Amino acid sequence: MGVLKKGWDFFQNEVLGMGWLNRLISTILDACGLDTTGRVGGSIQFFIYDTVKIMVLLGVLILIISYIQSYFPPERTKRILGRFHGIWANIVAALLGTVTPFCSCSSIPLFIGFTSAGLPLGVTFSFLISSPMVDLGSLVLLMSIFGWKVAVIYVVLGLAIAVVGGTLIEKLHLENQVEEYIRNSHAVDVPREKLHFKGRMKYAWEQVVATAEKVALYVLIGVGIGAIIHNWIPEDFIIKVLGDNNPFGVVFATLAGVPMYADIFGTIPIAEALLAKGALLGVVLSFMMGVTTLSLPSMIMLRKAVKPKLLGVFIAICITGIIIVGYFFNAIQYFII
Repeated sequence: MGVLKKGWDFFQNEVLGMGWLNRLISTILDACGLDTTGRVGGSIQFFIYDTVKIMVLLGVLILIISYIQSYFPPERTKRILGRFHGIWANIVAALLGTVTPFCSCSSIPLFIGFTSAGLPLGVTFSFLISSPMVDLGSLVLLMSIFGWKVAVIYVVLGLAIAVVGGTLIEKLHLENQVEEYIRNSHAVDVPREKLHFKGRMKYAWEQVVATAEKVALYVLIGVGIGAIIHNWIPEDFIIKVLGDNNPFGVVFATLAGVPMYADIFGTIPIAEALLAKGALLGVVLSFMMGVTTLSLPSMIMLRKAVKPKLLGVFIAICITGIIIVGYFFNAIQYFII
């Protein structure tokens, strides 16, 4: 058992966490005369290390996930979802959301296509919630920072929000809150050529390049913010605002994350820095969920597809679920880290 634990710790710290890279960058910066224990040197080290680590993980993860996704084009996904009914359809939709694009804005065109195809509204919303919140990339990235227990619980609870949220929307019978042009349209399935290994790898690599170009700026911004938090903001301030002494830290973090726009790759360095400064785990994770699920640009896009009442219900369900998850993680933090 001890050998397995050591092996896992090595995999988490040196493979996923790339601890070797952090030490290498520290050695190089020290050799250049920078003190990595100081604010300036520490900020530079954090920025270089997290940028390289996240972009490498991003490339590997997107390559793998996009290869899997090549088996689930929209028309096939619609056929799969159409075979299930009731809560099982919501569960399958939430699970399929884990192999789709990384940000909420990328998920909305698929949501519109599924709704146009006549899939139940609650099922399409289960997909829309899970897609940005609990993709496979989030599992691996969270595991690299917080460990496998946090990552698995995060994904399970994210899927629960998606299933419960979609089921509630279905029970409320809000189909008339979808814009008419979507309700009256009819999605047409376009035959897709069966791809072999080479074709799927080509598709996956194209997704790596396209996604990297799209998120690179947000990764740099996120890492920059993380470096500032990590080296320049006093620990006492973080603890006061987001630590044990503030019972509303989860609510504050969730609402603060909503206006922002980023995906899991952009939020990870901020979350890592906040946790290192003493922020509670639930506060950090609720911030990440708020940013990835309810970003302002994605809500503007979604408003083009649904009416204000349905949009408000969707936002209320997501915020409530995220806040509950945040307080749950706060309660169990010292048992899982």
